[in-house]
Amino acid sequence: MLKRTLLAATLVAAAIASGFSLPRQEVLAQQAPQPTIKRSILQRFEVPNSNYEVVLGVAEVPPNTSIGRHFHFGAEMGTLIEGEATMYVDGQPEKLMKPGDSYLIPEKVVHDARSGPKGAKVMAVYTILKGQPFATPAK
Repeated sequence: MLKRTLLAATLVAAAIASGFSLPRQEVLAQQAPQPTIKRSILQRFEVPNSNYEVVLGVAEVPPNTSIGRHFHFGAEMGTLIEGEATMYVDGQPEKLMKPGDSYLIPEKVVHDARSGPKGAKVMAVYTILKGQPFATPAK
């Protein structure tokens, strides 16, 4: 009887320990400070006789940071100014970018990018439908 009680207590303790360890790790990961991407809008203007506006901006991405999967209600094109980045565009092979490389992402195409070990600085032009958010997270 004592062996059964000890075995049951051990199994319960193991179940409790394993049940609480995963959520605790997830909570710790969520509490870790996330690198900040610095975004600066340099120019913004409405395209005459259209429903679009054009935005010129620069993004400075810390080392080894993903910008997150998202899309725009308009096209995006840009050039990597400094560092290194890998572009992930749905329906296309991943693209390793070095300074001077450029890219084009069509309207509503989901994409992501991840900076290299030295970070990345990108200058981009967005043609966005007026009244829509600048970027929309992908589901």
